[in-house]
Amino acid sequence: MLSLEFFITSLIVVMIPGTGAIYTVSTGLAQGRKASVFAALGCTAGIVPHLLATVLGLATLMHTSALAFQVLRYAGVGYLFYVAYATWRDKAAFAIDEAPSTTTAATLVVKAFLLNILNPKLTIFFLAFLPQFVQPGSKEPFFQLLVLSTVFMAMTFAIFVVYGFLADTFRHVVIGSTRVQTWLRRGFAATFVGLGANLALTEK
Repeated sequence: MLSLEFFITSLIVVMIPGTGAIYTVSTGLAQGRKASVFAALGCTAGIVPHLLATVLGLATLMHTSALAFQVLRYAGVGYLFYVAYATWRDKAAFAIDEAPSTTTAATLVVKAFLLNILNPKLTIFFLAFLPQFVQPGSKEPFFQLLVLSTVFMAMTFAIFVVYGFLADTFRHVVIGSTRVQTWLRRGFAATFVGLGANLALTEK
């Protein structure tokens, strides 16, 4: 369940410069470390409804249909390949709005929360992602999914806080360099291809 593969995969997923990461970085650049923590908190809270929907649905499904579980597994493989393709093609990572702002902490949290809760792709992603790490034949899939979700949320918050804290430090090295962004994107894409291939070839 909580395997090295899960931690590595989760780390890669969280580190990909998506909407939440971009928002946290831009908040850190514009308003400082404290503001970036509120942004990270809101982004993390925004994935909770998606995780709950996934956990409740998958727990029921795994109790009733082994075939459906295998279908989800291979659907997950396909989705990982899609994520790799989309990551490779994405040209908008770490686009920063440097306009000064005096946004309150509550506004930062709410905006970040809405950015993630209104993104339907998150539920689809968790449906593809979480089943890969549930032990086959488990009598308590709900508990395992809940643990996996909690660990994923904790990692999300921690990584986003790090993004916010280091935004100024990496501004000229990463955010200001199109070449570095391109190679980071390609590295993430290649990693997802490898993970998808591994899931397709490994019997659980």
